[in-house]
Amino acid sequence: MTTSKVTYQGDLRTQALHLQSSNQIITDAPTDNHGKGEAFSPTDLLATSLASCMLTIIGIKAADMQVDVKGTRAEVTKVMATDPRRVSEVHVDIHFNQALDKRTQTILEKAAFTCPVAQSIHPDIKQVVNFYYPE
Repeated sequence: MTTSKVTYQGDLRTQALHLQSSNQIITDAPTDNHGKGEAFSPTDLLATSLASCMLTIIGIKAADMQVDVKGTRAEVTKVMATDPRRVSEVHVDIHFNQALDKRTQTILEKAAFTCPVAQSIHPDIKQVVNFYYPE
């Protein structure tokens, strides 16, 4: 079954349609690569997908443990390399919305690394993930 359809809109912009939900995503080339930077770039989506996937898996595991992690957020930094131009590193800082005991922290942190995106990204792309908890 087809997941999405992506159409080139011109001016280095694409429109992606998620077929099951009809949600749309627009991408633009970044300003450092001839684009307008008015939307996520394709490489931004790759980096952001890692954080979204990790938060989703954390959410699944937390629900199994009857722990509420609603409001937990991630900040993502993408590092580009040249020759060839590619993503070389993705930094994800996950900020939990509540203090959690050490056991729960360990379980949720380990779960994050099992997300399908983390498992799919090429090993040459460095994944730097930090977890933060309120005092």
